[in-house]
Amino acid sequence: MGGADDWLPLSGIQHFCFCRRQWALIHLEQQWAENRRTVEGQLDHTRCHDANQTERRGGLLITRGMQVVSRRLGLSGNCDVVEFRADPEGIPLQSTEGFWKPMPVEYKHGRAKASDADRLQLCAQAMALEEMLVCSIPEGALFYEETRRREVVPLTKELRQTTQKMADEMHAYFARGYTPKSKPGTHCNACSLKELCLPVLYQRADPKAYLRTHLDEMQEAAP
Repeated sequence: MGGADDWLPLSGIQHFCFCRRQWALIHLEQQWAENRRTVEGQLDHTRCHDANQTERRGGLLITRGMQVVSRRLGLSGNCDVVEFRADPEGIPLQSTEGFWKPMPVEYKHGRAKASDADRLQLCAQAMALEEMLVCSIPEGALFYEETRRREVVPLTKELRQTTQKMADEMHAYFARGYTPKSKPGTHCNACSLKELCLPVLYQRADPKAYLRTHLDEMQEAAP
């Protein structure tokens, strides 16, 4: 899918799954706002990427902040951690003896979510690694800081198909410069962009009547 100029941020697939309008506000309109969740999440990722090097623990290699790209998805970004486990059926690595099987590990600040947003981001990382390393990655892992629990995620055919579909949609939105209207829901409460998004306007039973009322009030108040 195109060249480097056409690649979109891989992490955006999580935003896109959570709310397509949120993704468009961030990646098309360049809007962003911090809240406690986003700041704490950034601190968690800073700790993951801080070393930006490979650490060896016996039969385990841990690489932090690894840059990845998928031409098929048209996405690029960083993996928090990629674990390489010694395995005779694995792949060779430059400057490292033996054979290794890779597995991406994505760190998240909160707890496991009902949606597949985190799993899709993890799957996109794995698909990028498969392209780069010419290998097969059957599973990845999500580590949640709040619960201190690690969730192993099977990278099924269905999850891969959804990841590809999401990436294709992201590129279609980006090419059109399309920002969809808000669809307010309970998920809006956790969004750092809820004030910028102005969901209240779209909750009105009749937005046209709402605007007419305010225009009339402005005209009456005018000198």
